[in-house]
Amino acid sequence: MSAHLIFSSRRAGMMILAMAELLSAAPCRASWRAGAAKIDITPNHPVRLSGYGSRTTEHEGTSVELHAKALALTWKEDEPVVILTVDNCGVPAAMRDAVLKNIKQAGWKIADARFSLHSSHTHCAPMLPGMLPFLFGKELTETEQEHINRYAGELIRKMTEVVILALNAQQSALVDWEVGKANFAMNRRLPTPSGYANQPNYAGVRDHSLPVMRITSLKGKLLALFTSYACHCTTLAINQTHPDWAGYAQKELELRFPEVIAMTAIGCGADQNPNPRRELTFAVSHGVSIAKETVRLINLPMRPIVGPVTCSSKEVMLPFDSLPDVPTWRQRTLDKHPQTAMHAKHFLSLAEAKNVPPALPYALQVWSFADSLLTINLPGEVVVDYSLRLKKENDPKRTWVNAYTNDVPCYIPSQRVWEEGGYEAGGAMIYYGRPNRFASGIEEIIVRNVRELIPAGYHIK
Repeated sequence: MSAHLIFSSRRAGMMILAMAELLSAAPCRASWRAGAAKIDITPNHPVRLSGYGSRTTEHEGTSVELHAKALALTWKEDEPVVILTVDNCGVPAAMRDAVLKNIKQAGWKIADARFSLHSSHTHCAPMLPGMLPFLFGKELTETEQEHINRYAGELIRKMTEVVILALNAQQSALVDWEVGKANFAMNRRLPTPSGYANQPNYAGVRDHSLPVMRITSLKGKLLALFTSYACHCTTLAINQTHPDWAGYAQKELELRFPEVIAMTAIGCGADQNPNPRRELTFAVSHGVSIAKETVRLINLPMRPIVGPVTCSSKEVMLPFDSLPDVPTWRQRTLDKHPQTAMHAKHFLSLAEAKNVPPALPYALQVWSFADSLLTINLPGEVVVDYSLRLKKENDPKRTWVNAYTNDVPCYIPSQRVWEEGGYEAGGAMIYYGRPNRFASGIEEIIVRNVRELIPAGYHIK
């Protein structure tokens, strides 16, 4: 076994001592019940993978298994909150809604605002219905679509199952958190004379923070770890299933702590790539760096998280820029790029029927754990400017920002990125099936409405 998989007994001893210190002060905050579970979601039949339009066939087997994992937290007699992480490029809101409906039918009362689903954005997981519909630039075959639909049905069932397992596994627990740092995320928007290229920008803006949540039993047993990092899961581009660096981070932690459920979400990393990438060893090393920093943090005194948990959500509309007219759509159907032509054919029919949507529904979600922690969950591929701004405008020592949460409808550019242009600013909207880039000003719409959901005690005046 390689050295990085061998857990240091010295560190284990340190963690036990740290746990003992926490337990001595636990009675005032030992009002949590927590449960965690995981389930294998690796496809057992051929299916197209999402993330890269260059793939032309269904997947060629399994490199590393995929998982869905759930964490349920209940403060005293309150309604639970549930965190679900999924190894997939993007789980659409419709599938999340189906899971929540199933959970309620199983007898659990979970409000929409108290359920967060985090896609890892690995580019080596199955395509799902409605997600990146124009990625390949041509219609899928009947068999390919059937396999995608079949996998989606299986995934809904398994996501439901793992959440219920976590809810049923709840026991008295302590919940703590701290923020560390990992350095492999690199800004990928490099300015060139011809525009912004997808290449490493060593001077570009980034967010290397690594928030870590630790859940332990009252006896000091480590139950679950939840981490988040602002970086694309694009180390690999193979046509096999693979959870990329996020999956390796979980795998490493679960090897070090065999009975632990390790979960990874993605922060505002839409304009951040892992660096270096494109080799399996890099996916391993990035994941191990997350795991090592997580182990370092949980061996230190961490900040307690207490309840109650106040959960708020709000849907806002993000307007698109001026929509093309029918002649423009018709002209674009002749474009030499297949994705552009396919996209135009779709919207030509909608434009002729005067049925092109003028805006995108966008669901904000905010959780405040009393005055100990604020978590902000944003859908889509959100650029790093949002996490930096939200942590600046709210107490940065108590604020945790996630993206790719509850839906992945498209890229969400900041005003800066919108003005600069490029892939994240609007070029990717074709693959996501949106009629145009957003109008100027969506950053202010999002931040203003998020602020309205945040308790005043977190605001920086």
